[in-house]
Amino acid sequence: MNEKEITKYMKGTTTVGIVCKDGVVLGADSRATMDTFIASREARKVWQIDDNLGMTIAGGVGDAEEIIRVIKIQNEIYKMNENKVMAPKTVTNLLSIILQQNKMMPFMVQLIVGGVDAEGKPGLYNLDPVGGYTEEPQFTSTGSGSLEALGYLEEAYKDGLSVKDGIKIARRAVSIAMSRDSATGNNILVAAITKNGYNEYSGKDLEKAAQASK
Repeated sequence: MNEKEITKYMKGTTTVGIVCKDGVVLGADSRATMDTFIASREARKVWQIDDNLGMTIAGGVGDAEEIIRVIKIQNEIYKMNENKVMAPKTVTNLLSIILQQNKMMPFMVQLIVGGVDAEGKPGLYNLDPVGGYTEEPQFTSTGSGSLEALGYLEEAYKDGLSVKDGIKIARRAVSIAMSRDSATGNNILVAAITKNGYNEYSGKDLEKAAQASK
């Protein structure tokens, strides 16, 4: 499969990740598309891996679900063997190996991994379908609405953001993408990950959380 075909599978969503001083914020819309057809208005694109870890997905639903199943199992095995939580960098390295080993028949996914390590240090990583990854010190975005989201993030991001501010910015970034990208739409889900745990916000809860940062 060539790069053009892989890129085609990456379209049809907007996910964002933001590094904050006290954690990481992940966000996404909930629209799943098949070309111009809206296949689902309630697709989940932000997933909890553990209390300190989360992931966003863009691409093929079946491939993404398999990746999530595998990494959740590996996370539990790691905790039993090492007696500590898996850090975002560790998860990313493991995912990179899995994706690289399947590069001849790649998983049609693009992933954002975010969370905090055992000391509460935030980490954010962007992975491509064949296992290449970059560490993102500030923010990142994937999917067909990522250009719109990144344009806003470039303007809104400031060093030292709190997670409360990050929730507001992530919500706004996805909202802007929804207004310009027809494959991004319906609902917004935002997850905040800190040393105190993993929390998700949507609907009225997300509105309240975003207003609390003002």
